[in-house]
Amino acid sequence: MSVYPSYLKLMETGEINKRIEILYAKLESCDLCPNRCGVNRLKGERGFCKVLDKPMISSYGPHFGEERPLVGENGSGAIFFTYCNMACVYCQNWEISHLGEGDLLEVEDLARIMIILQVWGCHNINLVTPTHQVPFIVKAIKLAAEMGLRLPIVYNCGGYESLETLRLLEDIVDIYMPDIKYMDDKIALKLSKVKNYSSVVREAVKEMHRQVGDLVIEGGIAKRGLIVRHLVLPEDLSQTEEVIKFIAEEVSKDTYFNLMDQYRPCGDAWKYPPLDRKITQEEWKRALGWAKKYGLKRLDDRRARFWDL
Repeated sequence: MSVYPSYLKLMETGEINKRIEILYAKLESCDLCPNRCGVNRLKGERGFCKVLDKPMISSYGPHFGEERPLVGENGSGAIFFTYCNMACVYCQNWEISHLGEGDLLEVEDLARIMIILQVWGCHNINLVTPTHQVPFIVKAIKLAAEMGLRLPIVYNCGGYESLETLRLLEDIVDIYMPDIKYMDDKIALKLSKVKNYSSVVREAVKEMHRQVGDLVIEGGIAKRGLIVRHLVLPEDLSQTEEVIKFIAEEVSKDTYFNLMDQYRPCGDAWKYPPLDRKITQEEWKRALGWAKKYGLKRLDDRRARFWDL
């Protein structure tokens, strides 16, 4: 049986200190994510994400809207980080990701929040949109572990990740949860304002799976592994069949896969038809049919009831 959480091993060897040093050095000419802005965030220069050298969050607390193995009885310990390394025109957290709703913290405060979530009985620390704030997060995990943190770390991201940064997170993150948004670079650039998304997300998800494997659940609670999310968009702007085929053929048919039907127009979506409407029942049924066609074995439980449609 594996040891959970994995970051405790890096604490014992001191390796986590080396990772923190490397990650903070990246802020001097920031290349934490594939945007590679090259700005010196330590000297007040802002890149795509607008965040400088301290953590910035909008809220934290037990979250009961996540996948069932993350929520359990007491909720997932969600920390919502302000801003993002993508700029999706339909973002459902628009005020946080685009408008910067949130507060600056010291890293020590972030560590204490992790401990608070543990005291409240949350089953994990769920880092929501963490990519652009990884150095602060890893340092906070170290400090929190010294204070007694023993919960698995969930990396809840949009899939636009640097392989170099992901490799620095190996044995720190226990559960990776990327949202694969598209498989078409032109659509990704138009709707999320990022370049080369399809190749980036493919390599990122394969690296995540290499690190943590398929999802391990003990007593109904996720402990380690990969969860993949995919939001179905109107008129298949999300290239759902291509996403599912990629997971089935290049990652694992045992991937815990959350095919999401809850798209609704938010943010600037009304400017980008057909994003100005919800998906239809026929679009949803077609997406489910693709999941069945390619043999995905672990569709999120909340969706399983639709298999017979």
